[in-house]
Amino acid sequence: MASVLPGPGKPVRVHHLAQAKEAGEKITMLTSYDAITAAIFDQAGMDMLLVGDSIGNVVLGHSSTLPVELDEMIVATRSVARSVKRAFVVADLPFGSYEAGPEQALASAVRLMKVGAHGVKLEGGQPREAAVRALTEAGIPVVGHLGFTPQSVNMLGGFRVQGRGNAAQALVRDAHALANAGAVALVLEMVPEPVAAQITDELDIPTIGIGAGARCDGQVLVWTDMAGMTSWSPRFAHQFGQVGQALSQAVHSYAHAVKTGAFPAAEHWFDQ
Repeated sequence: MASVLPGPGKPVRVHHLAQAKEAGEKITMLTSYDAITAAIFDQAGMDMLLVGDSIGNVVLGHSSTLPVELDEMIVATRSVARSVKRAFVVADLPFGSYEAGPEQALASAVRLMKVGAHGVKLEGGQPREAAVRALTEAGIPVVGHLGFTPQSVNMLGGFRVQGRGNAAQALVRDAHALANAGAVALVLEMVPEPVAAQITDELDIPTIGIGAGARCDGQVLVWTDMAGMTSWSPRFAHQFGQVGQALSQAVHSYAHAVKTGAFPAAEHWFDQ
C-alpha cells in the first residue's frame, strides 16, 4: 500500500498526519535536541521530531524536566529546525511557560514558532482547553500530552502509570476536551493499553503512544533510549542499537592511539 505521508525531502504537514490516521498508517516520532541528530533522524525517515523538555534529563544533567527554561528550548528548537527537510517538528512548552493561562501560552508558543517549530506540545487535560484553543486560533498546531505528564511528576507521586481503574474515563474525557479545543495530535504516555486503544478509536486526531501499547496511531521514544546510549532504559522502550557502546569504544580507541603515538600519523598533518 502506498504511503499517504510525503516522501524524502517533502515536508510532513498537519493534514498528512490526519490522513495517516485515516489510512491506518503508523506515524513515527523520536526526540531530538540538536542539529546532528535531527539531520540523521530526518534523513532516516522520521515523520515527526519532538524537541522535548526531556532535554533536561538527557542533555542538561537534571533529574527531571522541571528546571528546563524556555530559552533553552528555543536554542534546541532552532538547532533542530535548521537541519530538517521533511519531519514535522514539535517543540515542548516547558514547565512554567504556559500554566498561567492562554496569554502566557501564546507568547511562549510564538517564540518557539519563530525559530522554526511547526507546532508545540503542552501537558494536561481539561485545564488546558483554553490555551489549546487560543493557540489553534492563532494558527499554531498543538499536540496534547496525557497520561504520565513529566512536568507533574511531584503531584503524580513519581513515575507511575496513569488512567487505571476509575481514572480511565477521566483520561478519556481529557482526550476529547483537547481534541475539541483544536489539538492536532495527542501523546499518550504510560497509559493502560485498553484505555489508549479506546481514546485512539474515539478521536479523529492521531494518538502517539509511549508506553501505551500498539494500538495508538504512532509511537515516540526518547532517542537515547531507542539507540542504547545508556545502560538503563524504561520498560516501555526497546534498544534498537548500542550506540553508547560504539561511542565508548571509539573514545577508547582514540585515547589509545594518542597515548601510543599512532595518531596523528603522517597522512593527518600538512607538509610545508
